[in-house]
Amino acid sequence: MNQDELLARLNGIEWNDFECKKAQRAVPEDAYKTVSAFANTAGGWLVFGVSEANGRLEVTGVEEPDKVQNDFLAVLRGGQKLNRVIRVTPHRFELDGKHVFAFHIPEMPRLEKPVYLKGDPRQSYLRRGAGDEQFTQSELERFLRDAAQERYDGTVLTELAADACFDLDTVKWYQAQFARRNPEHAEITDPVAFLLNWNFVVEQGGKLHPTRAGVLLFGTGRFVRQILPRPVLDYQRIDTAFDQWSAEQRWHDRYVFEENIFQTWQGLVARYMRIAEHPFSLDPTTLRRNDDPPDYVAFREAAINLLIHQDYGDHGRKASIKLFTDRTVFWNPGDAFATEAELLDPTEKEVRNPAIVKAFRRIGLSDQAGTGIRAIFRNWHELGRTPPQLKNDKARKDFELVLINKPLVTEAMQRLRQTLGANLTPEQAGVLALALSLPDNEPLTLTAIRGLGISTTQQARAVADHLVRQQLLDPLSETQFQAREAIRQRFAQEAQAQAGDPAGAKSGSSRDQVGPKSGLSAEQQALLAQMTDEHDVATLMQWVGRSNRSKFREVVLTPLLALALVEMTIPDKPQSSLQRYRLTAKGRKWLAPGGVTDSGVPEGT
Repeated sequence: MNQDELLARLNGIEWNDFECKKAQRAVPEDAYKTVSAFANTAGGWLVFGVSEANGRLEVTGVEEPDKVQNDFLAVLRGGQKLNRVIRVTPHRFELDGKHVFAFHIPEMPRLEKPVYLKGDPRQSYLRRGAGDEQFTQSELERFLRDAAQERYDGTVLTELAADACFDLDTVKWYQAQFARRNPEHAEITDPVAFLLNWNFVVEQGGKLHPTRAGVLLFGTGRFVRQILPRPVLDYQRIDTAFDQWSAEQRWHDRYVFEENIFQTWQGLVARYMRIAEHPFSLDPTTLRRNDDPPDYVAFREAAINLLIHQDYGDHGRKASIKLFTDRTVFWNPGDAFATEAELLDPTEKEVRNPAIVKAFRRIGLSDQAGTGIRAIFRNWHELGRTPPQLKNDKARKDFELVLINKPLVTEAMQRLRQTLGANLTPEQAGVLALALSLPDNEPLTLTAIRGLGISTTQQARAVADHLVRQQLLDPLSETQFQAREAIRQRFAQEAQAQAGDPAGAKSGSSRDQVGPKSGLSAEQQALLAQMTDEHDVATLMQWVGRSNRSKFREVVLTPLLALALVEMTIPDKPQSSLQRYRLTAKGRKWLAPGGVTDSGVPEGT
């Protein structure tokens, strides 16, 4: 971290990986809770010499910098207060004549988690949002399970006999796939002998017992449910858009899979066939497609990822697939051990269930090079759709992948591109479109840019830097960007024009023009009528009954900003956590009785 980046983070923007402590004369005790939280989650920056009051950060300085630095580093390297040695490099700054320290706390490897205080694993902490939270018992169990040297799926189930717990039809199906895929291997016809050869059955004390992976992959329903007292997968098809759905609504089609993993996979493919974008044929024996629907690759890889990487030791949460009209959401108990950036690299990844992963690979249902996520993004990019969303939550230990069924470059985006006066390549236009599609508080990252089919981080940075030079993006840090607010407002105008909204500013019209009151939606009119002061976005959303921030901004707030009826209190920092919204003079005239003429222009403009 350099001084400019530090100053950017002190601008009032809320960062999940950034925590400030006053530490004026000594290291505060709660700093070590933050160290534990960052080390157990995804790492982060701990800053000394900055205090927070009334939602604002103030540089107060460290009065005894050498002592505070040495005391802190000695504890981290001593391995006494914390159960692990934490190696950090201090960054020292002088701001307005005051000493400030920034320490980057790295995420610890899987085998070294959890990091806890005072020799008590229960004093382990997680970084959740912008705060530190102590582990619950179930969270502690998840971390300890992932840290175990022996992988969970490889455990031998000595209480079960190998000759009683397997579904023979599943084993025979797998044998057929394996023989077709691996003709050089000697054929083993006996099911138990076949499973023994691949370590799904193990001999102990003269008896044959299945492994946990063996039962999960090939077991009968009875034995699967015996070792996994929750479903393998909850599949739901919901005939409504994601933003319009509530948990109280019923699904159109639902199936809770409690069979073995391979039976679940076959059943899932069968349901996918019913709703594929166009009919296609599928070999009932091999499940190989003969006529691919356009999104089959993405669905296939996402579904397999869900089946092979979930935490089967987590009996309190179940994997789910929810198919909405505008997106499909894949959710897993269990995070990926790799980072989101690493998931896009074609390299081998450490996995939670190596035996299950290898079983899928042997029959060609999982790629050897760890490129499943890349294949999903590539398929979606080829279809011209908004890139998939990844959320690898290392605090909650869950993983979510969302396939969004809408085009990335809309007609509004195409019209905006024509008015920019900048010569953009399709690649650059795609990155700008992605930045404009994000919620107002979500930055555009280099990893997200790579999701558009850009191979390397260096290439992604080059595209982003070009858009910065064109004054289309603003840099937030070395790896994060956002669309300039003026570009956002112009895009909102084009989006309204595309929708034929009388309140929207048509191409070439003046922003000073305001349509008649009937031209605004009922939500927009209600919002304006209640704005008597400066209000945060949560309050505005509550007034109109909206729960989705990005949709609220797109449909309600951004058009009002573009029409200059509403303004930001901190326009040069649109992502500030202190951001508020208020009526403009034009907005007050719009509300006034008789404030709109027959021409649609407020009196006095």
